[in-house]
Amino acid sequence: MPAPRYTSLVDSYAAAIRSGRLAAGARLPTHRELAAREGIAVVTATRVYAELEAIGLVSREQGRGTFVRDLALPIGHGIDQQAVAGDTVDLSFNYPSLPGQADLLRQALRDVAGSGDLDALLRYQPHAGRLQDRATIAAHLTRRDIPTSAERVLVVSGAQHGLMVTLMATLGPGDVVAVDAITYPGFKVVAAALHLELAAVPITEHGTDLDALERLCAQRPVRAIYTMPTLHNPLGTVLDETSRQRLVSIARTHGQLLIEDASYAYLEASPPPALAALAPDITVHVSGLSKSIATGLRVGYVTAPAALVPALGRAIRASTWNTPALTVTIACRWLADGTVDELEAQKRQDAAERQSIARGALHPLPHLSHPASYFVWLPLPEDARADRIAADLAGQRISVSTAEPFATTSHTPQAIRLALGSTDLSTLPVALRTVRRTIELDATS
Repeated sequence: MPAPRYTSLVDSYAAAIRSGRLAAGARLPTHRELAAREGIAVVTATRVYAELEAIGLVSREQGRGTFVRDLALPIGHGIDQQAVAGDTVDLSFNYPSLPGQADLLRQALRDVAGSGDLDALLRYQPHAGRLQDRATIAAHLTRRDIPTSAERVLVVSGAQHGLMVTLMATLGPGDVVAVDAITYPGFKVVAAALHLELAAVPITEHGTDLDALERLCAQRPVRAIYTMPTLHNPLGTVLDETSRQRLVSIARTHGQLLIEDASYAYLEASPPPALAALAPDITVHVSGLSKSIATGLRVGYVTAPAALVPALGRAIRASTWNTPALTVTIACRWLADGTVDELEAQKRQDAAERQSIARGALHPLPHLSHPASYFVWLPLPEDARADRIAADLAGQRISVSTAEPFATTSHTPQAIRLALGSTDLSTLPVALRTVRRTIELDATS
């Protein structure tokens, strides 16, 4: 039996793209043009492009057309590639570290080895964490104006794990979660694994478009709202207190859970009140020490309404049983003795210095950022192609991320996200100037 016509067209286009006969960035015929050329129905042409998009060979851009993707780019356009070649400048992923942190760890290991019951660290721990560790984290959060208690805190293996157990414990397949149109890719990954539906909300230069969110919640059965009110990743926005109060009001009106991601909140020296402080009864607050201390220290924490704690504990058991006691012990020592506070202050200063370098090196390109964050969002000119620019930069040994992994809409904006926290300060300005020149050259080509 002969293959359906659309199948042979998919195979033909796929071969042309993979062989390079159709170049990266090439615009394909419109659906109507393809239908007329091949003598097929428009609906069949649409199916051809949908299948090519599903296998990652083309991308569809609303109002612009369908384009061949650059296959030289890493999966996720940079964001999933946490290890780049040794001769490549990594502007795709943040793992900020300060001089002397290894010595801190060395001393902490000595201190742990010389005190306490080491045998206890070799055994299973309570799923939610030892009560004394939860009390230390609760005290830390309370000092940050997020009143909580040890009984409402759970220890997790980093903020990403915290997001996962929150979704596992509170939502089910098919549930709708409201998210920003540009959001943290790790949340998208977990939501997809749990078969949740993400409903995109436009985001402005000041944060989530709350008018659009309110309309969405009136029209759809939204179960939860995922938000980064203090230092949005990747846009760097900080939602003001009035907007936070309105966000809480929307959630209360529609009976929704607020999931507050505070992974980068430490970089804002004087933040407005956290949602967990404004509405502790409907907010799950998730954060960790991977960004503020070190990515290898996989210790995070969740503070939640008391009624959700048992379900969160069961999700921890199902996903990882418990967070390793050794790393939790070190983290809690640093939380209690002020080491975390000191490192966070130093990283705010480091991030501010990097942002200053970025402003100078990227001028006059328009960009969005927070004055003390580790990332920059570069909206590209109307006719620019982010995947083409990312591929050009990869050829110059610079790794960046496009907007694709951050987008929750069918239309992906043309933009580049730069991570500033993983590159030596002496290398950073040179790399950023190369980024600027590459974007400028692309605009004139």
